[in-house]
Amino acid sequence: MVHVLSSRILLHPADPERSRFFYGEQLGLGVYREFGTGPERGVVYFVDGGFLEVSGRSEAPRDPAVRLWLQVADVTAAHDELRAKGVGIVRPPVKEPWGLVEMWIADPDGTPIVLVEVPADHPIRYRPGI
Repeated sequence: MVHVLSSRILLHPADPERSRFFYGEQLGLGVYREFGTGPERGVVYFVDGGFLEVSGRSEAPRDPAVRLWLQVADVTAAHDELRAKGVGIVRPPVKEPWGLVEMWIADPDGTPIVLVEVPADHPIRYRPGI
């Protein structure tokens, strides 16, 4: 079995500076490390148990199959904070039929990002007998 020590999502944006501003300033992700120089330098952000690397540049359109799922403690507070920072809200917080509260935004390249709040009584948090 492969023993995974760390994980990282890699994004190669169309406009690296715009994406670094979005992930670092607007979303407020903490920086784990930076590397390289110039406009296409890389930044690796903390995303809880893994990392998100924004580096290089891609002229190809974004992959429509890629989505980011980020759990937050309070999606309503995240909504208010992001809206105040000028982040476009694709869909405001909604309690889904499966019990999670989800809000949708998109990064500058259009990569969908779902911000999820897991209510205290949701089975993801606690499953009696397991």
